[in-house]
Amino acid sequence: MAFTAEQLAGNSSFLMSIRFLAGRTRGMFDAGPRLARLLASHQRWLLTQTAYALNLEYDPRDPTSGFTAVRLTGRITAHKVASRNTVLAFIEELHTYRFIVHTPGDERRRPRHFEPAEVSHQAMFGWILANLAALDLLDGGQRAAFFQANPSLMKLAQPRIARHCLEDAAWREPPEQVALFLWTEAGGLVVDHLMARMDIENAEPERFPVGRVETRALAGDFMMSRTHLQRLLAKAAQRGCLGWHDETRKTHLWISRNFVEEYCAWQAVKFAYVDEAFEWAKAQGEEMTA
Repeated sequence: MAFTAEQLAGNSSFLMSIRFLAGRTRGMFDAGPRLARLLASHQRWLLTQTAYALNLEYDPRDPTSGFTAVRLTGRITAHKVASRNTVLAFIEELHTYRFIVHTPGDERRRPRHFEPAEVSHQAMFGWILANLAALDLLDGGQRAAFFQANPSLMKLAQPRIARHCLEDAAWREPPEQVALFLWTEAGGLVVDHLMARMDIENAEPERFPVGRVETRALAGDFMMSRTHLQRLLAKAAQRGCLGWHDETRKTHLWISRNFVEEYCAWQAVKFAYVDEAFEWAKAQGEEMTA
């Protein structure tokens, strides 16, 4: 039985799962920084997941199906996630860096179909695997092991996750404090870094210590300007999301419990859809082999 978002948000161990996933995400960034940045803002996350789902839903009997510029633009603009020009620029960037390729034989056809390169397949598989492993921490489940042993579940589960997340405003439109980070370039990487570094054991009633944060090094790490990072942290501090133990030097950071709870409640929406899609795909697979 899959967890609901409410069950996850109310689970006292869920914060450990959030930290676990943040650490895994950081590892994925270190392994492939440019590709990982595609998931580092919420708009790009929605674009990437939707594009990948369109590819998996391709039906050779229907030439209008699959991942095309028209299909991705239609699905994304319908939910006001991005403009047509933003979608087209995103596809161009993916193609330039060879994260997607033209479907063989489609180079001169219209509509032109795209499909993920092998590195993109591996990254998406790794992302779902990490989410399932984070869920396993809550109940001792074997989701990640089962998914790894049955990689064909990906074709069923990922489009379902992507569709539910895109259609649900509770995930599509993050709450105000979370949106401050997630709608900015590389903001997701910053939040993951803070979550992974958060000291749960030494938490205070209203905040969690994060430790020493060097903005110059962190900005360089995430391929963003130091000015952009400092501006982002300053805005978050103004809203009370985070602050500095040493206000003048600004080296040791804390993050507010209110922000962490808001972030966990938002993440619970996505985790619930991942869990539901996994259970559904697993049941479909069992029916097909019965």
